[in-house]
Amino acid sequence: MKKTETEIAGKASFEKIRYAQCWEDADILLEGLDIQEGDVCLGIGSAGDNCLSMLTRNPAKVIAVDMNPAQLACIELRVAGFKRLRHRELLELIGSRPSERRLELFAQCENELSKEALLFWREHQDDIENGIGSAGKFERYFALFRKYVIPLIHSEKQVNRLLQGGETEDCRGYYDVHWDSWRWRMLFKVFFSRWMMGRLGRDPAFFTYVEGSVADRILSRTRHALRELNPGDNPYLQWILTGTHATALPHALRAENFESIRNNIDRLELRLGTLESALETEGSKKIDRLNLSDIFEYMSREMTEKVIDQILHSTRRGSRLAYWNMLAPRYSPDAWSDRIIRLRDLGDSLLLKDKAFFYSAFIVEEVQ
Repeated sequence: MKKTETEIAGKASFEKIRYAQCWEDADILLEGLDIQEGDVCLGIGSAGDNCLSMLTRNPAKVIAVDMNPAQLACIELRVAGFKRLRHRELLELIGSRPSERRLELFAQCENELSKEALLFWREHQDDIENGIGSAGKFERYFALFRKYVIPLIHSEKQVNRLLQGGETEDCRGYYDVHWDSWRWRMLFKVFFSRWMMGRLGRDPAFFTYVEGSVADRILSRTRHALRELNPGDNPYLQWILTGTHATALPHALRAENFESIRNNIDRLELRLGTLESALETEGSKKIDRLNLSDIFEYMSREMTEKVIDQILHSTRRGSRLAYWNMLAPRYSPDAWSDRIIRLRDLGDSLLLKDKAFFYSAFIVEEVQ
């Protein structure tokens, strides 16, 4: 089998933290993957949250792969936090809870870090003091939205009322009557336009294969999240609007998951490189579950099919892969149904519950 190369690697820059948190809902990821005890799992590293969540299902191991050393430094510090800190202290280090002692908490974690990760974080002391969950380009983009755009649309009282949430009818009523103004729609579309997101939030290369209006599609998904899901249970929305996790935490940071992640933390393996290189290293028929983030968003259809073909060589029958489409539709060709099938009903039903509401599709596929 000919080895493939990640297409985005030659187009985008990978030196700094892009994502200081995983902006994908681990709750629907775990439900879609249905990880079994003893499974071998592979996931896109990002900031590490979702790979850590996979540990709660007692797999044999979880391989977290990322091309960006800064992202691996994020994961290493989270791992060190699970090993060395109490739950409340970890939340302070992330920024989920207020703290005046984050540098002290970091000092407790230093001995668990590699030389490279330790050097990285010593050069980013301000990011530690501000909470490492706010250190990425994407998080800074949301901070601009929170600081400069939202005050032009809604008062702090209105934001707090939205985040109180409630029953579905209450959420719909509040959104329709008090939130969904012409100013909200107009400024949202400006801030989340392709140009603005490419300049401030994501690398412009990530939009190479996107067609149509970026802002209109994100606004439609945001409307669903604010009307049909409970904002009081949504950690992603809460961070965007307040810069912290007010009443809800993502899966990996919840108290009930802390001990299981800590107990299995040594089953997490970090790999610097591409997904393709990690698959090559593992060899044939070794992987049971794959968390692929939205990796295919940045690839042509042809490259997507090449990577999925390599995945099929690396997975066993009954293996599952899960990934998101944000703006570019990507999934296995229907003609490959004898090799891999799309669990369409499962993916569609989980998307309706997706608290990280930017995505247009959640794809779950099973190897035949």
